[in-house]
Amino acid sequence: MTFWTTTRRCMSAIAFALPAAAFAFPTGPVEWVVPYAAGGGSDVVARMVASEMTKTLGQPIVINNKPGAGTNIGAAYAAKANADGHLVLTADTATLSTNQFLYAKPGYNAEQDFVPVGLIARFPMILVVGPQVPAKNLQEFLAWAKGQSDPAAYASPGAGSPHHLATELFSDLTKLKLLHAPYKGAAPAVQDVIGGQVPFMFVDTAAGGSHIRAGKLRAIGVASLKRVPGFDAIPTLNEQGLAGFEAYAWQGMVAPARTPAASVDTLNRALLKAIGSEAVKTRFEALGLEAIPGSPNEMAAYAKAEREKWGKVIKAKAIRLD
Repeated sequence: MTFWTTTRRCMSAIAFALPAAAFAFPTGPVEWVVPYAAGGGSDVVARMVASEMTKTLGQPIVINNKPGAGTNIGAAYAAKANADGHLVLTADTATLSTNQFLYAKPGYNAEQDFVPVGLIARFPMILVVGPQVPAKNLQEFLAWAKGQSDPAAYASPGAGSPHHLATELFSDLTKLKLLHAPYKGAAPAVQDVIGGQVPFMFVDTAAGGSHIRAGKLRAIGVASLKRVPGFDAIPTLNEQGLAGFEAYAWQGMVAPARTPAASVDTLNRALLKAIGSEAVKTRFEALGLEAIPGSPNEMAAYAKAEREKWGKVIKAKAIRLD
């Protein structure tokens, strides 16, 4: 039995032993499960938001990194946790929208095992090229790609990642034949594009922003309908003729199903206050992240729309990870 399981069971026992008016939520530390390794973009976001939420909740929030299997390990762990409000999970594009199509047995049910708390942020995607690609805009990039004797290769942080799926959608819309080169994480993928081993990729602003600003990667266009604050000089792909193309990596917070509504409401209010704080807004802008605060219902609707969108892409491309 883990420390967290023992702690939650003790708190639940105390709750049943006391009159309803004798305790408030939260009554102890809140465990925030991050299904990625420490130090990555999702971990950084969770830690900065948790720091601000702690001030509102009056209890510490402890980050518990459980990486692996495209977030499935952390998500399955959270799905089985006690639903007393003292455990939350970073749930992203993979967890709530794509894994059910990519894996036969992800270990949890995205629609039944969690209750939304609220969205946190979107990571805008930018089409970038390495030094050997002469293109400076979308039309030049398309001309270059179509002029290659073999399908142009592109890097991604891994098969089934938002970056991979964004490029597959891009390939459908542009009629390009492309070759996927999956990596184990964004950092090595970016380095090989910079080094010229792979000509291009879609990179999120958190992983690629510093390299774009340093001139190591050349930005072709942003995969969103509006330009990204902090990267205002980069036109959108939509502006350049790729109408309606939009792709993000995004993340929010969920709790185990059957978590009391009052606890969810308390967590949502603390989350909204944290996202709206100057400390978080300043850090988000530096990373090129777009805050997307909202209600649990708004998060549920957003995740549903993303499932429908990316489910079609995954099925059409017959992408499987097991």
